[in-house]
Amino acid sequence: MLIMDWDWNKFYNKAYDWLISYGPRIVVAIIVFFAGLWLIRLFNKWLRKGFEKRKFNPSLRYFLLNLVAISLQILLVFMALQLAGIQLTFFAAIVAGLSVAMGLALSGTLQNFVSGILILVLKPYAVGENVVIQGLEGTVTSIQLFYTIILTFDNKTIIVPNGQLSNNVVINLSRQGKRRLDINFKLPFAIDSAEVKKIVEQAIADTAGLLKEPVARIGVAEIDADRYTLTAQVWVEAQGFQDSKFILQEKIMNDLKKGGVFQATK
Repeated sequence: MLIMDWDWNKFYNKAYDWLISYGPRIVVAIIVFFAGLWLIRLFNKWLRKGFEKRKFNPSLRYFLLNLVAISLQILLVFMALQLAGIQLTFFAAIVAGLSVAMGLALSGTLQNFVSGILILVLKPYAVGENVVIQGLEGTVTSIQLFYTIILTFDNKTIIVPNGQLSNNVVINLSRQGKRRLDINFKLPFAIDSAEVKKIVEQAIADTAGLLKEPVARIGVAEIDADRYTLTAQVWVEAQGFQDSKFILQEKIMNDLKKGGVFQATK
């Protein structure tokens, strides 16, 4: 019989030799694995408290916490297998091959992803700020890991991949808190610039919502063959720039009418 021919003594000897050779390694690997999981949980908890204390971006915080935890757990598994005496050359080759294939297939997506992280960390713009991106002006409503959402002033929603934002010029209109408003008047030489300047100065002084500092400036900006251009430069809050522009322009236009400037052009 097959069972009767089995050499149990030889089997027990080999099993004993195997336990002597690999048993301690396996025990150490198990201890290291569970101790490592405990340390990873402690580290993740400490990292989460640090992010919350510094008011880190919620989207980026959730991603980084999971990325750190998963990366450390993968490293821990490989370390435990190595301690147990299992060769990892084959697994390393598989992981390397998959990484290259995924990198080539998702190159554009990865670029948007990395750009999203850089935007959230470096903060060239933030939610609620007015920006000009690729010639489009609007308010940033959301910053995701792969794209940024902008709402234009005429109520259009624009979704821009973060990779494009990291490689193009982004004009942040709100970061400094105030903006300069320039209003130009093209007038014939028959109209006295000093008279127009007095009317514009008074209109600026009577308009609410304009900043007193820096001081408004009014002067001749250009001279053409048959006319000159008078420019008024005033400072307003970045939020509500368009409203201030409309109000001031209408005020100046009405005051110039009352001052008889437009009659002089006839």
